[in-house]
Amino acid sequence: MSDLFDSDKSGGKKVPGGRKGATPEYGAQDIEVLEGLEPVRRRPGMYIGGTDDNAYHHLASEILDNAMDEAVAGHATSIEMRLEGSRTLMVRDNGRGIPTDPHPKFPDKSALEVIFTTLHAGGKFSGKAYDTSGGLHGVGSSVVNALSEKLEVEVARDRLLYRQDFARGIPLGPLAEIGNAPNRRGTTVRFTPDPEIFGSQHFSAARLYRLCCSKAALFRGVAIQWKCEASLIKAGDETPTEALIQFPNGLEDALTAELGEKPDLLSPLWAGEAELPLAADGRTGGKVEWAVAFLESGNATLSSYCNTIPTPQGGTHEAGFRAALVKGFRAWGDQRKVKRAAAITAEDVMGAIAAKLSVFIREPQFQGQTKDRLTTQEATRLVEGALRDRIDHWLGGNPQQADNLLTFIVERAEERLRRRESKDTARKSATRKLRLPGKLTDCTRENASETEIFLVEGESAGGSARQARDRETQAVLPLRGKILNVASATVDKMRANQELRDLTEALGCGVGSTFDVSKLRYGRVIIMTDADVDGAHIASLLMTFFYREMPDLIRHGHLHLAQPPLYRLTHGAKTVYAMNDQDRERRIKTEFKANAKVEVSRFKGLGEMPVTDLKQTTMDPARRTLLRVVALPEDRHTTNERVESLMGRKPELRFRFIQEHARSVEDLDV
Repeated sequence: MSDLFDSDKSGGKKVPGGRKGATPEYGAQDIEVLEGLEPVRRRPGMYIGGTDDNAYHHLASEILDNAMDEAVAGHATSIEMRLEGSRTLMVRDNGRGIPTDPHPKFPDKSALEVIFTTLHAGGKFSGKAYDTSGGLHGVGSSVVNALSEKLEVEVARDRLLYRQDFARGIPLGPLAEIGNAPNRRGTTVRFTPDPEIFGSQHFSAARLYRLCCSKAALFRGVAIQWKCEASLIKAGDETPTEALIQFPNGLEDALTAELGEKPDLLSPLWAGEAELPLAADGRTGGKVEWAVAFLESGNATLSSYCNTIPTPQGGTHEAGFRAALVKGFRAWGDQRKVKRAAAITAEDVMGAIAAKLSVFIREPQFQGQTKDRLTTQEATRLVEGALRDRIDHWLGGNPQQADNLLTFIVERAEERLRRRESKDTARKSATRKLRLPGKLTDCTRENASETEIFLVEGESAGGSARQARDRETQAVLPLRGKILNVASATVDKMRANQELRDLTEALGCGVGSTFDVSKLRYGRVIIMTDADVDGAHIASLLMTFFYREMPDLIRHGHLHLAQPPLYRLTHGAKTVYAMNDQDRERRIKTEFKANAKVEVSRFKGLGEMPVTDLKQTTMDPARRTLLRVVALPEDRHTTNERVESLMGRKPELRFRFIQEHARSVEDLDV
């Protein structure tokens, strides 16, 4: 057996299990101990997430957050941020000022120096100095100092002014008293990020200004004075050189300013604030503030904060917010006996709002030093409990507004279910050939723009239309009587309705959010119904379906109404057609001689119309009349209301319409 201990050629020590020539490469001398702020400079990503533009501006957030903590604690009323050159930033508050006396644990250093040179040092651990704060780990100031080429701190405290300078985290001297400050108090920090860490990056005036606006909105009443040299603002940027940023109503004012004159708000903003339950020791449990706007269209947004710290990845406070909204609307639907409200989910509600949420809680827990996500489990229960009763009161205070919002959100839920059903259908039929309804008589031409499909009422009309059509360019789909009224039907009923499924499959372009006009199989979709009241009702039901489920079909000009005549007028060899009673009387007077015995034939329906007459009057492109269905964008709100009142779920709206317009009806053809 070979010896377990071998010597290397250089005469080194024998290594157990080693081989000849092996040299020890890893020993105690290789264990490096980083002291002070050196870990921050070596691995900045561990503390600020990296060295990119976001990390660069995160330094500004850390210093501004300290000033905001003083304001939230009630010790500061104003903050100033000044961009001094493209790489130097100054933040000042009128709070208590950082303590300047010697630190008990480090008697040869001031508390200020300890804060700026020692990781995990600060006044926010015990909770004695701040009930709620954004700085939790005691690394914000020291990290900024470590990553700055130079940093200056001035403190006005006890009527005296102190100053200390640093370079890359190292004090350039002890804290010095530099004079009297009888009319001043607070802390001023001026710093320049280190180009050795961040390269040639610089501050963005627009980004810093937005940061100030968001912070000011989070604590109603606090004023942030913004200043910047004009040369630092990019051309075309509307960032002011100087502004006093203040939101007396907090998030409500901020959201109102953000939305501007947005035309498609469904209701006034819902905003408020509430205290959270007291802690076990009797101290404040914090508070929650919110502002919510409900949008008919546009991108949904939710900006959330905890102790003035942005949480772009959300967290437990957002979970409580979502739960309160969903349960609130479900409860309102239950109260109004709207069974479909039970299907509402967070996706349906949150996808229709622009909102801001801010919570102040003690000792919050975040995911990482950059605090992008709140992980405090208790926050979900606290926020939901604070908002739950308040949303019930808000909805109950304006029932009409609450009903409108509920209807809108229920429709979103139904649309979501339709999308899911459509995806399931597509997944199941992905390997199958195109399936068309058995009742469809298709045309032969493949170019969709040169073809058209007639939607007709019943098999009898379908038979006549098939004989009268041009087989190459005209398709016919007979529908069984009056289709389902989609404005008042549930998603389940729509999904189960065979007529609507046949219609959707025949057109091939999908419905709702899955609609794709490029997949439309025909250039024109023509509704062809009898020229009587029943025919008009069926046409209304079909137009409601297209307006609700395929609005882009109308928007792109593909939907038309055929105009079949109601009467045929004959005298001798002359035949003319009349659309209605008035047209009949007019044509008898203008098309025939006086006292002529005109034979008047009233068509009972398309199915009873001779094929020759149907083709000549209604289906022949050279001689027919088509009405194109349009929905004017500027009248969208009025159109929505009219469709809802005449075709929706509330019969009282139709009754009111009839009462208001009854006197305008001169004759009903029954």
